[in-house]
Amino acid sequence: MYSAELSILFLNLIIILLAYFSIYPKLAGNSFNRISFYDIFTSGFALCVVGFNYWESGHQFNLLFYPVNWFWFTLLTYAAIEIPIMLLYFKKYNVKL
Repeated sequence: MYSAELSILFLNLIIILLAYFSIYPKLAGNSFNRISFYDIFTSGFALCVVGFNYWESGHQFNLLFYPVNWFWFTLLTYAAIEIPIMLLYFKKYNVKL
């Protein structure tokens, strides 16, 4: 069976891939403001799904050998996965900050 950390990483990866390769090109295009707006909802969705499973569970997650709760693990791993994909998207669609 997969560990809790691995299941959260897979969830984050799937959400980010769907967002950047399916949803954002159709809804946001090359608008940084629209990408940021939709990204609030996608990252919030990931936090809601994980929070539904681990809220008040007391489960500790290992983030590079440092114990954190579900919120910080989800948020930090989401950002770590998203940043390289976001940079590729920005380059491909010529997104200007």
